[in-house]
Amino acid sequence: MGDEKPEDPNPNPGPNPNPNPDSNQAQEPPSAVVPSEAEKETGKDMARAPTSLATNPSWFTPKRLLGIFCVINLINYIDRGAIASNGVNGSRRTCSKSGTCSSGSGIQGDFNLSNFEDGVISSAFMVGLLVASPIFASSAKSVNPFRLIGVGLTVWTLAVAFCGFSFNFWSITISRMLVGVGEASFISLAAPFIDDNAPVTQRTAWLGAFYMCIPTGVAVGYVYGGVMGHFGWRWAFFVEALLMLPFAVLGFVMKPLQLKGFAPAGSKKALTAVDDGSEDQGGELSSREEVIVESPKPSRLGAFTVFGKDMKVLLLDKVYVVNVLGYIAYNFVIGAYSYWGPKAGYNIYHMSNADYMFGGVTAVCGILGSLAGGFILDLMTSTISNAFKLLSLATLVGAVFCFAAFCFKSLYAFLALFAIGELLVFATQAPVNFVCLHCVKPSLRPLSMAISTVSIHIFGDVPSSPLVGLLQDRIDNWRATALILTSILFVASGIWFIGIFLHSVDRSNEDSEQSVTLVDKSNATPLLAEKTTETA
Repeated sequence: MGDEKPEDPNPNPGPNPNPNPDSNQAQEPPSAVVPSEAEKETGKDMARAPTSLATNPSWFTPKRLLGIFCVINLINYIDRGAIASNGVNGSRRTCSKSGTCSSGSGIQGDFNLSNFEDGVISSAFMVGLLVASPIFASSAKSVNPFRLIGVGLTVWTLAVAFCGFSFNFWSITISRMLVGVGEASFISLAAPFIDDNAPVTQRTAWLGAFYMCIPTGVAVGYVYGGVMGHFGWRWAFFVEALLMLPFAVLGFVMKPLQLKGFAPAGSKKALTAVDDGSEDQGGELSSREEVIVESPKPSRLGAFTVFGKDMKVLLLDKVYVVNVLGYIAYNFVIGAYSYWGPKAGYNIYHMSNADYMFGGVTAVCGILGSLAGGFILDLMTSTISNAFKLLSLATLVGAVFCFAAFCFKSLYAFLALFAIGELLVFATQAPVNFVCLHCVKPSLRPLSMAISTVSIHIFGDVPSSPLVGLLQDRIDNWRATALILTSILFVASGIWFIGIFLHSVDRSNEDSEQSVTLVDKSNATPLLAEKTTETA
């Protein structure tokens, strides 16, 4: 870098167009480092992404990015809630001792599924997620991550539509597997984008807002599934596909963004970014100076080697491993709650409107709990150690309330205690993902999120749904089943408690690999810097 002169991020359109005499540099496409003609005419510079060479559209602000990702996440988990609802999932065929048989309803009734097979359907998406998540995360080093999200959302849209056309157990199971493939790109890449663009003092709060959509989406899915059940369970999937379609298209037509720690997609160059800490004429922090450095494109064999090394780094990181282990135990319970909750409530407390009851409680507690967890961690100062403290305490107290709730026979006592328990349990969403993002280098964040998500599903909610169904088939007592399941939250709290005593370092600002350097200062702007002045 010493012999190369960094290019001015806000070039003057006047004389002396290129102070660098290097002919190779001059042959680079102007659009990669120079603002467009339209921007020159306005005379007002837009702040560029620190790791992107392309100027972002003026309307695409950090808050809008967060809003778009939240809506996508919400639709994704509405699908999870809908397939678990009594309206869509339905009930199995039954026969009384007198010989009178009912035809059942929903997916379980139409395909005559056992509770175990019904649980398999809820977990089938994990097969696609397991295979595709590492692929999407690794591909982010050679393909623009924003485009990868577009590909994933397209697959998700088609797969959900196929669910509506399914005709037996295997057809809907395969369709749910493809839903997992589509989900893989989004869950791996969305959180790093949000972490890059959020204000430094509000990063965990923004993550809380994003992950708030998980319980909220599941809750809305319960209600949505109950409503759509009156029109036929297949229509629930058709409407979901239509809702996601515009966002799938948006992933291809919108100007792509770049993640911190990655070279520009489609380029054989790597990016070195240095924050000069100065301000431009518009009062904004000036965009970082960018230097193009040669970085050879790895071969396919080399890509597998890099992936293996990255996986080794993650698995040897004690902080990461403890965080994910606690997350697995936590998700084992939450996954079973989300799938079997309405049925358990219906059988234990004879809720005639279990979908709406569980949906309402989970929606309110999910919104308040997820947001509160993010804000509290920001107030405590967002550190990995503080995150573990919040994770352990919130889960412990929440487990006590949830366990006590199932011990009461009164519906009102159950709802009051369970609501408090869910409020505390959902406060973990932002802190646990904060640890996943900040205990690794920027270039490892997509893989960190992908492996975390795959782990909590393959060892958490994937086996929990069929196992709880199998347990219920054996003991035939929903209250006992719920108490056994809830006790696992105490295990999650204990694992996260261990994390408090581990040596932890926030690596989110460390230099990434393969000559991509990011030198951050306390006043560094996010990837998408909002304009302080309006363009003409």
